[in-house]
Amino acid sequence: MSYLRAHDVAVALQLCLQPGLAYRALAEAVGLSQGETHNAVQRLVAARLVRSETRAVHRTALLDFICCGVPFAYATSLGPETRGVPTAHAAPPLISDFSGTDAVVWPSASGKVRGAAVEPLYAAAPASARRNPALYELLTLVDALRVGRARERQRARTILRERLQGEERSAL
Repeated sequence: MSYLRAHDVAVALQLCLQPGLAYRALAEAVGLSQGETHNAVQRLVAARLVRSETRAVHRTALLDFICCGVPFAYATSLGPETRGVPTAHAAPPLISDFSGTDAVVWPSASGKVRGAAVEPLYAAAPASARRNPALYELLTLVDALRVGRARERQRARTILRERLQGEERSAL
């Protein structure tokens, strides 16, 4: 039995953004090796979050897992102030709703914002912020669920629901 790993969530989110993406392109998009990306898809299939034949994401199930499971399975807490890449309510799309609040960042030498450190969902997340803005936004929403206050978590759930289920409706 293999259990989901945190980076599997990023793979599932990328498959929501670009259904049917080839393994090589999927690996590049999330910043993982092709082998690890393949293994992630297999774990997602075993968890019934992705269909094995088409690699299509069960979006409603993924949304339920992200909102109800991820904050507990991949819990984290705020650390000391550091320089890094903004996340959670300090990054798009939530920053416009919560401007003026203390920044939260993924520690990164290339980051330009100072804030409370939070461990990213997976190690390649800070690098993906630069090269994959759509995935970055989804990951910041996931982080809002992991470390945010009640209002931030609620707003993140709403936006995730719109983005994931809205995409599903347009694909039908």
